[in-house]
Amino acid sequence: MLALFRKEIRSFLDSAIAYMAIGVFLTAMGLFTWVFPESSVVEYGYADMGAVFNSAPFALLILVPAITMRSIAEERKTGTLELLLTRPLSLQAVVGGKFLAAWALVALALLPTLVYYASLYALGLPKGNIDSAGVAGSYVGLLLLGGVYCSIGLLASAWAESQVTAFIAAAFLCFVLYSGLGSLAQLNVWAEGAQYLQKLSLNYHYQALSRGLIDSRNVLYLASVIVACLYGTSLALERR
Repeated sequence: MLALFRKEIRSFLDSAIAYMAIGVFLTAMGLFTWVFPESSVVEYGYADMGAVFNSAPFALLILVPAITMRSIAEERKTGTLELLLTRPLSLQAVVGGKFLAAWALVALALLPTLVYYASLYALGLPKGNIDSAGVAGSYVGLLLLGGVYCSIGLLASAWAESQVTAFIAAAFLCFVLYSGLGSLAQLNVWAEGAQYLQKLSLNYHYQALSRGLIDSRNVLYLASVIVACLYGTSLALERR
């Protein structure tokens, strides 16, 4: 699996799409944090990274499907998937290697945003006047959310017939699970069921982690979604 992980990382880094997607993601984060008046910390006047953590889940909706859309769909199109599956690797190792490579690339994209934290830490009055625990919790939640998006992207790539279809399906599913379920829960038709529908939303657990309290229930839910999607990806490969 380690060899497959390295192969996937090299493949991502050799692709212009990866650099374009990461560039767009970081540009969007910079604009929301420093430029746009509605969210700029300069206009807001407080050392707070809320603009980053509120907009990052939606920016990842574009970044992650762009990374994962080719993971399986492209290999199937070029005929290399069959060759990969004939190697002495289990389906779980193949899926795990591809997932970890995509997740590592997401972590790599998030790494430069630590500059924002360092800047706000230095600019705060007094120096260091920033909720470091909340920032740490938000990064944990963002990494886990990125992992969920990666697993959904792999699932879409395994079932879709083309990269474009995989990208659209992954972006749609991520949006529904992150924001759509919470919006549906606000409709006045669910009665007591609205509470349970809200708790199925990825946003519910991500916001809970962003408060700086790492609750095992939130971590377990996000990890369970990852495992379920990776299992579905393995079933898709086994079926083929």
